[in-house]
Amino acid sequence: MSDFRSDYVDEAELGTVLSEDFFFEGEMSTEEPLLIKGKLKGTLKSNSVVYIEESAEVEAEVEASRVVLRGRVKGQVSARKKVELLDRAELEGNIATPDLMIQSGCRFSGCCTMPGRVASGGNGNG
Repeated sequence: MSDFRSDYVDEAELGTVLSEDFFFEGEMSTEEPLLIKGKLKGTLKSNSVVYIEESAEVEAEVEASRVVLRGRVKGQVSARKKVELLDRAELEGNIATPDLMIQSGCRFSGCCTMPGRVASGGNGNG
């Protein structure tokens, strides 16, 4: 069995980091990568990657290009490219993504739907 490597980001490289003492309730959207270390409740939509750190507690519908989870999420997680559940991650909710990675040591309670990628060109061969 090969070692798993994730391209988890260094928070110093990100423009938006929601710290451990941060709490947000409502609808949030972002175009840039986002690291959540605090608490979020509601809806989060991103056109980029969302990192959810070990200290995070998220009770929300999360929709992003990619979701990398180390913390706790209760709610639907949708990613256009990939969802990664890293060790000690806890997800109670459904996942919709074309690519899913679940690392040993995490907890997932829900269903996963893996839609295929939409072919371009209209003939179904592209």
